[in-house]
Amino acid sequence: MVKPREPNRFNGAARGAWYAALELETCLAEVRHHLTEVLSLAGLYEAVVDYAELYASFAGEFVDLRSHSDHICLHPEKAIGYPIGNALADAARARGLNGIIYPSVRHEGGTCIAALFPHAVQSVAQGNVYRMTWRGKPEPEIEKV
Repeated sequence: MVKPREPNRFNGAARGAWYAALELETCLAEVRHHLTEVLSLAGLYEAVVDYAELYASFAGEFVDLRSHSDHICLHPEKAIGYPIGNALADAARARGLNGIIYPSVRHEGGTCIAALFPHAVQSVAQGNVYRMTWRGKPEPEIEKV
């Protein structure tokens, strides 16, 4: 999802990150949350979005937060979690670490990855395509296309 000049959990406005998850359900929950948030700001839950599943491998060392689900950078409120997450990502990049592995904030039990350098993402291949359809409500219908 593209949000120009808007920070995310582990990237600021001037630098992107590749966000992924180990489970399809986690990917869909994360994407659904952020797209629904954009629609909420627009005040209209009407949209159709096709989302391509991508498989990739990741190389290098990563900060591992999986046993730290209470880390402040994982706070669901952007104003609280995102600044700390960006500071953590900046520190990881400065140490030459390729990214951050963390428990999903939007899908309990899910695991997410934020790759902080393009070279950390390797062997990308497309999987299925999923369609999210909002029909006036914040919860979309999701179907494999």
